[in-house]
Amino acid sequence: MYRFLLSRQWVILTLVAVLLIPTMIWLGFWQMHRYEERTARNDLVAHALEASPVPVESLTAPGERITTRERYRTVTAQGRFDTDREVVVRRRTDSDDNIGYHVLTPFVLNDGKVLLVNRGWIPADGSQTAFPKVPAPPRGELTLTGRLMPDETTEASGIKDLQGLPDRQVMLINSEQQAERLDAPVLGGYVVLKTPEPKNDSPEPIGKPGNENAALNFAYAIQWWLFAAAVPVGWWFLVRREKRDRETAEDVRPAEAEPAAV
Repeated sequence: MYRFLLSRQWVILTLVAVLLIPTMIWLGFWQMHRYEERTARNDLVAHALEASPVPVESLTAPGERITTRERYRTVTAQGRFDTDREVVVRRRTDSDDNIGYHVLTPFVLNDGKVLLVNRGWIPADGSQTAFPKVPAPPRGELTLTGRLMPDETTEASGIKDLQGLPDRQVMLINSEQQAERLDAPVLGGYVVLKTPEPKNDSPEPIGKPGNENAALNFAYAIQWWLFAAAVPVGWWFLVRREKRDRETAEDVRPAEAEPAAV
């Protein structure tokens, strides 16, 4: 009664089931790998945010690259804002996805080096071809704190570094590019300003990074493995049903007519 498994239809169905099982198992392991990666990143971010502030020059220097272990670390710096050489970063959104600018202000340290400071978000106004009105930071020498961030690149952000932009407007926050523009030693990376806080919340402060939803990847992994386990169960259920249907068809088949007596 199982000879039907050699039919074209059942051979194809069986091959599909055989291929689906390892594929779903692999997808489950891939999702588990994503879960572990996201969990590790969340732990790294949490550790960085909880770490005590350190002087910025203990973690970065001109031409130095910010690594994942230094990212989001709280740093301090002493100096003054140089608003005359301030720029804005185009096509940035606020917490409500409104399009505007990030305000990037050079912060001249006491030793003459420059730290790039992202002071927050302001709305776009008009045609976006002229330099927008930017709220001024505190004047004079001060101590700031901020979260250290790596340079932005097209590869990492997906943002095209367009050329020919209006004066004092950029697409990416990149310390090497700003070092050329400022003709000064610029510390690698930049900081997102925490204190001093802006007056009247303008520029709008940039919030803390959120956790990646690692639990979702864990749930997907379990889901794929359950699917893999369900495939042979479903295949066997279909086989049994086919066998039962064939047996029923045999039972109800009318008997062949008896030859008439002569």
